[in-house]
Amino acid sequence: MSIDAGPTGAAGGPAFDPDRPFRCSPSVALRPEPFGALVYHFGTRRLSFLKTPQLVEVVSGLERHPSVHAAIDAAGVAPAHRPAYLKALAGLAENGTIEERV
Repeated sequence: MSIDAGPTGAAGGPAFDPDRPFRCSPSVALRPEPFGALVYHFGTRRLSFLKTPQLVEVVSGLERHPSVHAAIDAAGVAPAHRPAYLKALAGLAENGTIEERV
């Protein structure tokens, strides 16, 4: 299963903490597709992809949950797939697709 959402790693910003609340950035539009979703960032003009419908469900549900972990649980992600989802979400946080809520 491939759910790659882009590059990961520290770029000088705060580390991704899945125990914190996140949301989809207001500068981002998600367009659902059969494979997952197209993601367009209006600030960077970058187009990327969410490669599974379940990842789209997690990203779309972030706003409704107290943490990334809770959003992953609510989407029914299998425990064996959790590390891949956390890696993908860390990449989405690094590229500005998702951001921490305050």
